Amino acid sequence: MTFELIAQARTLQGTGASRRLRRAGTVPGIVYGGEAAAQAIEVGHNDLLLKLKKEAFHSSIISLVVDGKKEAVLLRDYQTHAYKPLVLHIDFQRVDATHELHIKVPLHFINEEVAPGVKLSGGLVNHVVTEVEVLCLAKDLPAFIEVDLSALKVGDSIHLSQLKLPAGVKLVAHASDDVVVGIVGKGGSAEGEAAAE
Repeated sequence: MTFELIAQARTLQGTGASRRLRRAGTVPGIVYGGEAAAQAIEVGHNDLLLKLKKEAFHSSIISLVVDGKKEAVLLRDYQTHAYKPLVLHIDFQRVDATHELHIKVPLHFINEEVAPGVKLSGGLVNHVVTEVEVLCLAKDLPAFIEVDLSALKVGDSIHLSQLKLPAGVKLVAHASDDVVVGIVGKGGSAEGEAAAE
């Protein structure tokens, strides 16, 4: 999925200037990284808010158009108001096609309802991890990684090392092979599994 975001260069900086921008319906932000210097920008609030609601926006290469000039960027950080649907600030990082990205990618769990542990034994799916950190080039960046649960029985689990990664994508090394997802009996243990039978 490709996203395009229109922005303008921002010359005025500081708390007062940022407040005036927000009142005018725009969000102050910054683009950094790569060979060029960091650049202060402003982005239309409503368009940005809608895009932030899409999961893929957080792990996709975004085409940022600043005053007519396109740049490939990644969303790196954003701040929102504590209780209002307001974006207060946004950070983007320029993408270099020749350097590996270090980014979090969401996991999509499929076939939960047909897994033998759920369908036959009445077990519950326990999602331990919902996103993973990966290293890859920009061209290989997946919007998500699929995790198939169709073969899991009660007591079974899938670990990080068992994830099927797209070509060119590797997991950031972890000290342990953590559990990603598992199926537990209704009591949350082997006793629950016995009761289900």
